[in-house]
Amino acid sequence: MQGQKNLQNINQASKDGIGGSPLRPDGNLKVKGEFAYSSDMWHEDMLWGMALRSPHPRANILSVDISEALTVPGVYAVLTHKDIPGSKYYGLEIQDQPALAIDKVRYHGEAIALVAADHPETARRAVKKIKVEYEVLTPIVTEEQCLHPETYGYVHEPHEYKSHGHGNICHEQKLVSGLGVTDEVRATADVVVSGDYEVGMQDQAFLGPESGLAVPAEDGGVDLYIATQWLHVDRQQMAPVLDLPEEKVRLTLAGVGGAFGGREDLSMQIHACLLALHTGKPVKIVYSRDESFFGHVHRHPARMHYEHGATRDGKLVYADCRIVLDGGAYASASPAVVGNAASLGHGPYVIPNVRMHAIALYSNNPSCGAMRGFGAVQAAFGYESQMDKLAAALGMDPVELRQLNAMSEGDFMPTGQQIDAPAPVAELLQRAKDMPLPPPLDTEHLDVRQVPGALSNTSHGEGIVRGVGYSVGIKNVGFSEGFDDYSTARVRLEVIGGEPVAMVHTAMAEVGQGGVTVHAQIARTELGVEQVTIHPANTEVGSAGSTSASRQTYMTGGAVKLAAEAVRRALIEKGRRRYGWTHDDITLVGGKVVSESAGTLVPMVDLLGDEAIDLTREHHHRPTQPFDKETGQGFGHVQYTFCANRAVVDVDVELGLVKVVELTAVQDVGKALNPLSVVGQIQGGCTQALGLAVMEEIIIRDGKVRNASFTDYLIPTILDTPPIPVEILELPDPNAPYGLRGVGEAPTVSATPSIVAAIRDATGLALTRIPVRPEHLTTEKPGA
Repeated sequence: MQGQKNLQNINQASKDGIGGSPLRPDGNLKVKGEFAYSSDMWHEDMLWGMALRSPHPRANILSVDISEALTVPGVYAVLTHKDIPGSKYYGLEIQDQPALAIDKVRYHGEAIALVAADHPETARRAVKKIKVEYEVLTPIVTEEQCLHPETYGYVHEPHEYKSHGHGNICHEQKLVSGLGVTDEVRATADVVVSGDYEVGMQDQAFLGPESGLAVPAEDGGVDLYIATQWLHVDRQQMAPVLDLPEEKVRLTLAGVGGAFGGREDLSMQIHACLLALHTGKPVKIVYSRDESFFGHVHRHPARMHYEHGATRDGKLVYADCRIVLDGGAYASASPAVVGNAASLGHGPYVIPNVRMHAIALYSNNPSCGAMRGFGAVQAAFGYESQMDKLAAALGMDPVELRQLNAMSEGDFMPTGQQIDAPAPVAELLQRAKDMPLPPPLDTEHLDVRQVPGALSNTSHGEGIVRGVGYSVGIKNVGFSEGFDDYSTARVRLEVIGGEPVAMVHTAMAEVGQGGVTVHAQIARTELGVEQVTIHPANTEVGSAGSTSASRQTYMTGGAVKLAAEAVRRALIEKGRRRYGWTHDDITLVGGKVVSESAGTLVPMVDLLGDEAIDLTREHHHRPTQPFDKETGQGFGHVQYTFCANRAVVDVDVELGLVKVVELTAVQDVGKALNPLSVVGQIQGGCTQALGLAVMEEIIIRDGKVRNASFTDYLIPTILDTPPIPVEILELPDPNAPYGLRGVGEAPTVSATPSIVAAIRDATGLALTRIPVRPEHLTTEKPGA
């Protein structure tokens, strides 16, 4: 009994382990402006790199003349594709993108040549001296053009990539469940609703532009300090182009100023290394803001058609869906985005019969790839709009309709995969509905800061209507479709300064999600120490996978847990050998080796002595399998996560202005390892969803980007962001470390439809396209 009391007291003394909310180690530095981001790096005798980019979305390159650029004083190198020593192509899934354009350009902003100079202004002047002769071609930019190459041509000629040569279709996935959607199935539905929906191209809009520093090494290799999301796959793509073995391409994570999927692809990594190896000098590249818009992938714009049939009492009978994603010039992550859109595009509902066809097109628009929500965001706008339309047709409450058809544990996805963990979809919706509503707008004592457009003095409360909308979404966690998703962690335990200290070393990219905080919490919990250091992330340790797919806490956190558990076992075994312990209830707590039955056995410093225990472990999630290409059947995803939202909006129906008054979120997180970080992730995801709902879109005209700046590409500021009350459920997933679920993407999936639903509730407008713009609210007729 005394031993149990001692253990309880020691456990209570540790507040920075799992379940606590210790402050981020990088938080104070970032708030004070002292954190070193990748763009802050410097090296003695450093050169500056810059790229010449195409002004055309589609053109043949007839000639490139670099002679005048080479004469600019201070210029050390001007490179074209002819100077690439290895493979000229790279890509995340399909190696279809040239490191520098070869004989044609396929999108506005494609890199053609590189300059290295002693000053960024010198590099800029030299870039302007490069002369390129183009044969300008009509860009292929619409769905109609892409699907009729016999008339409009090919973005990639079919013979170039025989493994996926389907004209201008990069990837497609079909899905059929139940009886599919036949005339006989349709006849069993009492009510049918259909709709066409469109999602614009959203940018990740991270505040830190792409940047990195490449340093040539004495062994003929290169060291790259880079802001990225996946160190090892960056290296895997880079090494063949540089004609180097992977071990000579060494990457270290530099400070990352946001990512959200936009750093999963390469940007300037290869370019900086090519210049550094060619000149023998360190080369730094920092994109300007407009170059950043050209230099990374974006969220796929989408056109979707949905048809749902239901019985008179609201039970869904079938869903017939088509999702067309514009992948842009190169494949990037489009195949995986298509897989997500197809497998999640029905929503978190039980639907006996489903037919789905999702495709990604090649076009001469900017390349699209990973962005928070990854295929599920676009689909959620479609199926949740349909749920509201169906509820209206049935005369039902939209929340009740969703709850009537909500998935729960034990149900089957249309892919045939059974949900084998909690799926509290109906409960999430109910909790969102039950949360207190914000007070109505006080028009008698109006604070003009609280009405749409008032901060720009465009409105003083006239013509304002309030609306409320609901939505719920589903998102997968981790990599899917048979990908061997794993993460590696190394944990070292030793005595430093007279106390036990743990060191955690992974290749996880800390992009703002708080992984470094959680890894320290896991080490404290498993090893019973307070002092934990996080080794800089680099390629000296095994891969941690990408910081994407809401996977890092699940996967790399799981690897840290495994490694720390192995260290703990090794230390206890050392004590058994030394002291002859026979207890089977020994653990590490508060810097001591303790037994629940016998109390403290020995201080850890005495047992460790001068020796260190240093172990590495890999965490693999349970295997998945590819979806069948024709039926979409298969155990494709390792975990599902759900979030429900309620949005309250005020709309000035005369001016077409919207103010989101409140955006409530309720999410099941399995286990909140760091509750404060969990709330922050949910609120951040909701804010990005707000941007997609009412303001964020890259405007493309004839293949050209028209708003490559934060002046013209609008993102939510603190003045646009409403209160975001968050309620967390913790229903453990038995297959996950600590029972946790990935958190970051689900609210981005679910929040956008709730905002649009609230605007519809206020205005009576159909609103089938996002972002909703003022002209949609002032020109569209109610019920259109």
